[in-house]
Amino acid sequence: MRNVTLHDTRSGDRQPLEPREPGRVGIYACGPTVYGRIHVGNARPFVVFAQLKRFLEHEGYEVTLVENVTDVNDKIYDAAAAAGVPSAELAKEMTAHYLADTDRLGLGRPDHEPLASETIEEIVELIGVLIEGGHAYAADGDVYFRVRSYPRYGELSHRDVEHMDQGEGVEGAERKEDPLDFALWKAQKEGEDTAWDAPWGRGRPGWHIECSAMAESLLGLEFEIHGGGSDLVFPHHENEVAQTRAARDRDLARLWVHNGMVMVGAEKMAKSLGNFTTLKDAVDAHGPRAMRMAVLQTRYRSPVEIGDSELDDAGEAVARLDALARRARVAGVATDAPLHEEAVAEFTAAMDDDFGTPEAMAVVFRLARDTNSAIDEGDLERAAGGLVTVRELAGALGLELDDGSGADDAEIDALVEQRNRAREQRNFAEADRIRAELADRGVTLEDTPTGTIWRR
Repeated sequence: MRNVTLHDTRSGDRQPLEPREPGRVGIYACGPTVYGRIHVGNARPFVVFAQLKRFLEHEGYEVTLVENVTDVNDKIYDAAAAAGVPSAELAKEMTAHYLADTDRLGLGRPDHEPLASETIEEIVELIGVLIEGGHAYAADGDVYFRVRSYPRYGELSHRDVEHMDQGEGVEGAERKEDPLDFALWKAQKEGEDTAWDAPWGRGRPGWHIECSAMAESLLGLEFEIHGGGSDLVFPHHENEVAQTRAARDRDLARLWVHNGMVMVGAEKMAKSLGNFTTLKDAVDAHGPRAMRMAVLQTRYRSPVEIGDSELDDAGEAVARLDALARRARVAGVATDAPLHEEAVAEFTAAMDDDFGTPEAMAVVFRLARDTNSAIDEGDLERAAGGLVTVRELAGALGLELDDGSGADDAEIDALVEQRNRAREQRNFAEADRIRAELADRGVTLEDTPTGTIWRR
């Protein structure tokens, strides 16, 4: 195991990853609230934490990744009412879309994807412990957390308690002991068609308690990494920290790791602002690997724009790696050479230092350029070491190279070979016709000293 460090929001600094059990890491990343199709901004944490899992597994850790689905929420009630459908039906439909859209990214599924609606028993138990301990109180069917009962409140977001706003507006204001208190349970209101029975009245859970209960039920307490977007630091994650610590007298998680927002100009990409691109549309236009590459090329904690221009650039970067793999196959470069140790060390050092994917990918592309040079020079032994290492390191982040050898590519290979024969016979009209046919199918050709390579 290596000395992996990650930026911890609570301490404000990089901290070592120190598993509860040697070699085992639990990650909980907050997933979507399913009232509409997810957009590119929602997809960034899905990609970041899937790639983090890939890297840690590559380094020898056994990783359990949990990403929840919030299928009980005010936004779902509102969207369902506007659409004239039951809230549970809308949540189920949008959950199916979320699974299908993120499946297309090609990063696999998290190990567990709990639903808030299926964790009610654990939520009710946790709220009961908080009430019994004096950290929460029931009021007319609602239950609220007493923020001032937890002296360390604000430790995650580094905010002054006197200047906080839970974002709950005037809802329940007359029932709260303190405006700072936040809802753990909400009594059923007229028009809300999904509710459960609880000792303090029929209703449904608040957003924050859902994640505390789901995370604890699957990963226990003091698990290694709690992740999510930086917009969740306050109040969502601050409240998770407080309510779990108040109930259990132990931390929910050791490290709190947050990815930066996807921006559109100066504003965060958000459904509420209408400035979003759905993940489905982005993948339709640019492919899944362009999305994965766009995330890898930026520090995970930094804000980033991921629009058509950025996805075009990322797609071209992926194509350069594919072109190397195809060129190497055409040139007969071996695929079983030893790894390039210096490149592996540089890559791993970058990744160990707060998941430094841009620096790590720079190592990959530098090695790819050297491998192309080795093919140019006819040094196939050096090229083999470079090719194997590029594949290994890119694969550690969930980015597989396409060398054109797949069954789907056999027809393209055959057309390229037909074009080559036409050129040898100086039948340039036929060669141009084949090039045009391939271009219509989204395939471009590059003639090199060692043969013709193609890419999509």
